[in-house]
Amino acid sequence: MSLSVFVIFLGGIIGQTLAPSDSLSTLPVALLVVGTASGIIPINKIMSIFGRRKTFLGVCTYTLVIIALAITSLEAQSFYLFCMATFLFGITTATMNQFRFAAIESVEENLSATATSAVLIGGLVSAFLGPELATLGRDILETDFVGSFILLGGCFITAFVLLWFYQQTSALKPKQGEATRNLNTIIKQPVFIVAMSSAAVGYIVMSYLMTATPMSMHVIDGFSLEQTKFVIQSHVIAMFFPSLFTPIIVKILGLGKMMFTGVLLYVACVAIALSGHALDNYWISLILLGLGWNFLFIGGTSLLPKAYHEHEKFKVQSVNDFLIFSLQAIASLSAGWFVFNFGWEVVLLSVVPLLITQLMILLWWLNKKHT
Repeated sequence: MSLSVFVIFLGGIIGQTLAPSDSLSTLPVALLVVGTASGIIPINKIMSIFGRRKTFLGVCTYTLVIIALAITSLEAQSFYLFCMATFLFGITTATMNQFRFAAIESVEENLSATATSAVLIGGLVSAFLGPELATLGRDILETDFVGSFILLGGCFITAFVLLWFYQQTSALKPKQGEATRNLNTIIKQPVFIVAMSSAAVGYIVMSYLMTATPMSMHVIDGFSLEQTKFVIQSHVIAMFFPSLFTPIIVKILGLGKMMFTGVLLYVACVAIALSGHALDNYWISLILLGLGWNFLFIGGTSLLPKAYHEHEKFKVQSVNDFLIFSLQAIASLSAGWFVFNFGWEVVLLSVVPLLITQLMILLWWLNKKHT
């Protein structure tokens, strides 16, 4: 998880230094998401053949090679080589996103939300670790941030050792009389539509605003790197901190109302961010953005298994994540261009139609469940 925070924190800053124009500054961050979307279907196919454990271990090794590529790009001061590295990091994030499904598969169905939140608690560490690795390693070597990537490599060596002990659950065959449905039938289910759209809106809005924030704060409004780091760290903490209390939240609200609350938190985030450019405006709005993401993403992820049978999991998880991260990629690609050409306020207002649409989808589904 630290890889994503690391690249989001540094990608725009390194991009602004190396890019031929300011509007391309967030391209490295956007390409991380594009790479994630591109890698989802191949990685799920590989997992269905070789299993989760071998894939997890193989991708840790692969990531060390891409870290070396990123270091080479910084030494050569090559913007496009750095973009290639962040794109290839997307394979890593596509793989690590499967941790949540691996956790769900290891517990009973009624504990799926708890399992998802337990995995996401790792994000609390990444909130500190990603930006700290970036800043601590900045001046270790002659070229800025090369030391940061070396420290990041240490994380993946550690991850390889930990994942060596992962015990994979065996995939089940279709139960007697349980046919394998085609994807068209599965994705038309209301439960799939709600699960996918909630996680997608959660990721699209979060990624879009978080990608634009360092540019708006540090480059346009002139806040220091330390202040920008503080806001991003607070945001990432807010993304994962509620996971400590997910069982209680789900018990009180249920998954449907939990996702509905997530959208309302996003609305509050936009309202506060629109009210000013002070540090407190950025800080409070990014905290609300993190909380909203948690409610929407955990709710959507925990609901998704209700849309498929065990033997259908890889193809449904592939489609779900591909749709989510493809849409997120579009949002990330748009963030830098919007913030530099139209300003922070337009970036914020542009997510409002999406939030209204998701509120209507959730109201439709909640009403359908009770009729």
